[in-house]
Amino acid sequence: MRALACLAVLLCPAPALACRLALLLALDTSSSVDAREYILQRDGLAAALLAPEVEAAFLSAPSPVALAAFQWSGQWNQRVVLDWRLIRSGEDLLTAADQISRVDRGPTGFPTAIGHALGYASTMLRDAPACERQTIDVSGDGVNNHGFPPALAYKHFPLGGVTVNALAIGGATELPELIEYFHLEVIQGPNAFVEQALDHEDFERAIRRKLEREVGQAMVRLERP
Repeated sequence: MRALACLAVLLCPAPALACRLALLLALDTSSSVDAREYILQRDGLAAALLAPEVEAAFLSAPSPVALAAFQWSGQWNQRVVLDWRLIRSGEDLLTAADQISRVDRGPTGFPTAIGHALGYASTMLRDAPACERQTIDVSGDGVNNHGFPPALAYKHFPLGGVTVNALAIGGATELPELIEYFHLEVIQGPNAFVEQALDHEDFERAIRRKLEREVGQAMVRLERP
């Protein structure tokens, strides 16, 4: 009987996953980001989600992408702006972009706690649909200066196997310094990368490029024999 059960497991196909990628966007709302810069991030992300090349990346494979987003700043200052949503159509992207564009900024005046943002992200990924891959997309204009660092987040939270990419926004910190920090301290996983925006006004272009690359990587992996 045991042998038959083992044979059944081998012959039966594994259940299909709900999506090819769970993509979690983390937006910096720390004290180095003023009200105007927050709006540039929020509206830039909403616009990027509706760009034709980004929509094509989301929809050019039969398996969908699950998308969610949150704001982060200090140790205990994270706020969900978009809960997990499967993107199966242009209408789904439009709904997600519209929701993001309507969210006001959370509490202001808090420092930059990237380690805590990663820890919070791990709790959101726990509730994500079952996907082939999980990616956290961290945008920020400064280095960690509050709470535990990213290295401790990776040590103590279940982030193994999760790809973490970063978008370095110039302005509050010199861009070359910030890019190096994200490379050394924040990103992890196969094909992880750092995108750059010259400043917050350049955020829409940078996040559009970043989304196209992240979602496109998932599509290539899905289609690989």
